[in-house]
Amino acid sequence: MALLELSMGGIIGIIIAVVILILLISVLGWWISTGNRLKRETVKIEEAASGIDVALTKRFDLLTKSVATVKGYAKHEAETLEKVIAQRAPSKGASMAEKGEFAASVTKAFDSINIVAERYPELKANANFSALQNQISEVEEQLQASRRVYNSNVSVFNQEILVFPTSVVANHLRMVKRDFFEAESKKREDVKIEF
Repeated sequence: MALLELSMGGIIGIIIAVVILILLISVLGWWISTGNRLKRETVKIEEAASGIDVALTKRFDLLTKSVATVKGYAKHEAETLEKVIAQRAPSKGASMAEKGEFAASVTKAFDSINIVAERYPELKANANFSALQNQISEVEEQLQASRRVYNSNVSVFNQEILVFPTSVVANHLRMVKRDFFEAESKKREDVKIEF
């Protein structure tokens, strides 16, 4: 009888040990998979930021070509535009705020080019200038798409690292909220329509 009681106690001990082991393995598996998911989301954010960098660089290159085209038509106004392109595109490690400021300055330069084009009808009719304007429109669309993808990825990531229990893993991995790519202040203003 004592032998039966001892073996019953041993079986219960083994069952408890197996349950604890299964729980530990489950928690460890969850921890690893959560950490990996957060790291994959970080890679997606970096990939989307790279897409913004590519679009901003292409946009800057088109600005440079546009200024070169405008030079022949409006030498004195081209100097103003050259000051804008004299600044360099933000480096790969630049913050989203710095990239946003750069995007705003390039937008101002394009606005200036459009004003010059209005003053010089022969410039507006120039085939090279028209082609550049079309390319600029395409790049603007690519840039908007890149911004949307980036902001979407940042939104998912920021939500993940703030919600319990994932926040525990994120804190352990020292992950912090990412900044969104904000719209330029000019584009946030209310549009005034007058008839």
